[in-house]
Amino acid sequence: MAILATLRRNKLSWLGIALIVLIVAVAVAAPLLAPYDPLKQNIIHRLEPPSAQFLLGTDTYGRDVLSRMIYGTRISLLVGFVAVVVAMCVGSAIGILAGYIGGLFDQIVIGVVDVMLAFPTLLLGLLIAAMLGASLENLIIAIAITEMAPFARVARAPTISLKEREFVTAGRALGFSPLRIMGVHILPNMASDVVVLGSLWMASAIRTEASLSFIGLGVQPPTATWGGMIREGFENILTAWWLAIFPSLAILVTVLALNILGDALRDAIDPKLRSENAA
Repeated sequence: MAILATLRRNKLSWLGIALIVLIVAVAVAAPLLAPYDPLKQNIIHRLEPPSAQFLLGTDTYGRDVLSRMIYGTRISLLVGFVAVVVAMCVGSAIGILAGYIGGLFDQIVIGVVDVMLAFPTLLLGLLIAAMLGASLENLIIAIAITEMAPFARVARAPTISLKEREFVTAGRALGFSPLRIMGVHILPNMASDVVVLGSLWMASAIRTEASLSFIGLGVQPPTATWGGMIREGFENILTAWWLAIFPSLAILVTVLALNILGDALRDAIDPKLRSENAA
């Protein structure tokens, strides 16, 4: 209840929630909202500026930009959500194991995590995507691997302190297995931190997807993706500005909404920030 009350007081959080709900609704209802087939080419109408017939113009193949943006929403949300969920589950599990087991295993894990964090996210994703090849599945895997390290570090820190708490000691005394202690007693007490991080890193995943698609290592044409649309419009940026501008605005709004939601969740979950907002 205290978390909901904090969210109610944060007016900006409702803007983020409303934008995300709208974006998800557009992705779900894409077949109903798109005025044209996003893959249908019509050379006669190539590179037409925004008009009553084509609200956001057409691309070099005469395809409707608005329709392709609507369908591109599905790819961006799918890649961002699945990649973050995979990174969250695997990274958190590794971090909890490292924090709970400790010793040499913890030192090895944290060393690998530090090395991964030393690489820029885009550069690491570029290396992995180049090795795996360009496809939707490989793109998700590449982004998930790049985002595992932050989740591992965030999960490890509270695990180290939680494993010394009385309820964990009591669980050991009762003969609970390490897996049960980690899954039932430790994970629920640090899940909120991981969820907040997930909302913030989903924005990063969408940016990474767009960047990799821009350089040709994402989902391959003719599938509509925001990054791919920006890449196609880059060559005509001076004569057909709408090809790159509108997909860029879509990425901007989506990332902004996710960041607003992540900040609101952090303020609502963190007891210190919650008390400050209440005051």
